[in-house]
Amino acid sequence: MDYRKIIKALFDQGKIKGFEDMEVFIQKDKSLNLKVFKKEIDHFSRSDAGGLSFRGIYKGKMGYSYTEKIDVDSVELLIYEAIENSKVIDSQDEEYIFEGSKEYKKINNFNEDLAKIEIEDKIDFLKNLENHALGLDPRVDAVNYCSYGEEESYTFLVNTKGLDLENKSNMAYSYLSVVVKENDDIKTAYKYILANDFSKFDYKKLSKEAIEEALSLLGAKSIKSNEYPVVIRNNAFANILKAFSPIFNGENVEKGLSLLKNKINKEIADQKITIVDDPFYKEGIASSFDGEGVATKYKKIVENGVLKTYLHNLKSAKNAKVVSTGNAYKGSYKGTVSIAPTNMYVEKGDKSLEEILKTMDEGLMIIDVQGLHSGLNTVSGDFSLSATAYFIEKGKIKQPVNGITISGNFFELLKNIEEIGNDLFFTMPSAGAVGSPSIKVKKLSIAGE
Repeated sequence: MDYRKIIKALFDQGKIKGFEDMEVFIQKDKSLNLKVFKKEIDHFSRSDAGGLSFRGIYKGKMGYSYTEKIDVDSVELLIYEAIENSKVIDSQDEEYIFEGSKEYKKINNFNEDLAKIEIEDKIDFLKNLENHALGLDPRVDAVNYCSYGEEESYTFLVNTKGLDLENKSNMAYSYLSVVVKENDDIKTAYKYILANDFSKFDYKKLSKEAIEEALSLLGAKSIKSNEYPVVIRNNAFANILKAFSPIFNGENVEKGLSLLKNKINKEIADQKITIVDDPFYKEGIASSFDGEGVATKYKKIVENGVLKTYLHNLKSAKNAKVVSTGNAYKGSYKGTVSIAPTNMYVEKGDKSLEEILKTMDEGLMIIDVQGLHSGLNTVSGDFSLSATAYFIEKGKIKQPVNGITISGNFFELLKNIEEIGNDLFFTMPSAGAVGSPSIKVKKLSIAGE
């Protein structure tokens, strides 16, 4: 499809109608989703979707419009809707179209080999994954979720100030959830892998990890309520950090929705903690530009416990009188611009999880948390989350623990970190990927028996 012909028509017609600066954002997404249940394909879907969004300055206001139909026949309607949209905008914030950064880092986040893998090979992987999991132990009762998915994305950003950018990326994932049963005791566990290299999809390794964790939870029981030293495993802390990531959002800071307001260059965490946002992380989702066309860059949000920056798009940066950090986020051609991390993570330390556990005479290792959408407050930092854990005694796992709730304050937790592991792990990406190694905290309040 000749996108440039459509873009030229939009810009020519927009200028005639009175628009000043204009921008076109085109997004095309391809996805594949496979599920296997009891050796049969339970779900198969492929989609090829996308669209075009147009925005421009009309009489001092930013007007927006979008369409799924990317052709010259849509030009007139897009211009009309953008004009009408601009008339109802009541924000007093000045908005503008970005002229482009001086330099963009060259990256390649598209793996041609992944795109060439046959569907049959992916289905075979899934069937092998399910079959291997079912045969690993007689206590495996069911594989209740066995899936494989792929996402391929193409974005094209052009404006009347000379900006002309393209990005293409792809990624695959596989998710396995298993059920084990011993007498009347039933436990579940899940594991997943995320990569854009199909050779990394090892069904034996993935099924073994899920089964072993599920079996390790058999016989779990609650413990007495108290304050305990706690190790929060990498996956659990990554999910907690992702839930609290809005505290670093420059717009939230400006609106008073983050307690980090006026905390730049002040200590907000233990000096062992460094949190970075790295759009070029080799195992993450990479892009050389953000949703507004600003060049992305590596940055330390927190360095040795000291807050160094908030995450900004053009609007929040201008209000704060700083430059954009390249964190404008446009999740869809239909959406407006917001703020999100790229690949945000806690820098890993030099100790393994086993070495960290050896520093604990008695305490808990939290391996999973639930209720992240309802059990925390990103403004106050307070959280109360259901959790699954292991009781640790003299540095070793003594028993599995369930039926507990961990509670505390995220800002206090950051200041009470004692150890950081070397086992960096990332969450499934959604408006940015967030990662963390396992960490040890001096103490957390545990509600149990």
